[in-house]
Amino acid sequence: MQSDVTDMALAALGKKKIEWADREMPVLSQIRARFEKEQPLKGKVLAACLHVTAETANLVRALKAGGADVYLAASNPLSTQDDVAASLVADYGISVFAKKGETKEEFFAHIDALISKRPTLTMDDGADLVSTIHTKYPELLDGILGGTEETTTGVVRLRAMQKAGALKMPIAAVNDAKTKNMFDNRYGTGQSTLDGIVSATDVLLAGKTFVIAGYGWCGKGLAMRAKGMGANVIVTEIDAVKALEAAMDGFRVMPMDDAAAEGDIFCTVTGNKDVIVERHFKSMKNGAIVCNAGHFDVEVDVAALKKIAEKENKGVREFVDEFIVGGKRIYLLAEGRLVNLAAAEGHPASVMDMSFATQALACEWMATRSPRLTSDVYAVPEEIEESVARMKLASMNISVDSLSESQKKYMASWQEGT
Repeated sequence: MQSDVTDMALAALGKKKIEWADREMPVLSQIRARFEKEQPLKGKVLAACLHVTAETANLVRALKAGGADVYLAASNPLSTQDDVAASLVADYGISVFAKKGETKEEFFAHIDALISKRPTLTMDDGADLVSTIHTKYPELLDGILGGTEETTTGVVRLRAMQKAGALKMPIAAVNDAKTKNMFDNRYGTGQSTLDGIVSATDVLLAGKTFVIAGYGWCGKGLAMRAKGMGANVIVTEIDAVKALEAAMDGFRVMPMDDAAAEGDIFCTVTGNKDVIVERHFKSMKNGAIVCNAGHFDVEVDVAALKKIAEKENKGVREFVDEFIVGGKRIYLLAEGRLVNLAAAEGHPASVMDMSFATQALACEWMATRSPRLTSDVYAVPEEIEESVARMKLASMNISVDSLSESQKKYMASWQEGT
């Protein structure tokens, strides 16, 4: 079996991690059991470009159980858990092309390796796989039934392709599903980002001024968690409605130009580029910590930081590089890449249970549609959202009310009222 992982000797440790995560993923376990019986993905070749973590391992196990021939590569050069990658190959028979710390050349070579398998389905986290197929291998598009996209950045890229008339395959925007973004983005990113920051720096958050760029679901979750740890939170935004929401949630709101001089810790979660740039670095306090929890490493202008630094000290701690700017120390975490996956283990399994259950069911929906969907970005069907939410509630021993017939009639009628 063709694969490219760091060390197969790590497989036993990786299997323990996968099995531990599986205990916290009851919804995905149910789907895997059904897939094994029904084989909805039988005969399909599935190329997945995702963060190679224990949680992802349980997703690809479900996809394989459903009959798919699965090939997995990393969606970020620093997010791979090498022991998990090894276990997927050794214990579950899944071809994996991923190494923690791989070069940019290796990263795209691994994506090329997936594409060489001539996939009929794709699964992306950031749209690198789909964009590479479109630009380098357009002849394969006719054979692709469709794909799914896991993250905000990827959906933005795919909608840009759609708007430009460049998208030539259907995509399900899993990121936009409520069972993904309201929970994974908010609670997952909130907790795992703080985990990455604290693990990398051992910083005490209480009393610190914590600047969060972006108040989408990820920013909301991070702000909530940072406040809970005693930090004084500042939010920067470009969206007036989100800025107003942040203010009414009790956070200070200001432009980054003003926040740069006040912050002790900075984290970007915008999905856009050049959020923290040269002038901001020059304004920062001595000892400022800078990191990113957006998908790509473009939110913090690392090249500008290196250019203006009088000195760079790499690896002062694991995942921490020190830059001397105007005599002040600035600490960059995880090279400006996803701090929650590079310096920590990513989102907890129990929240990824919903995201990956939605991902698996969206993949099944895409694979079993007849006739084939047109080239567009699709919302996840409401029945999938409802199914995942109800299974998750059941796994938590939570019940909900249901409408009576008279209530249904009242909600559907214009003749009843005051």
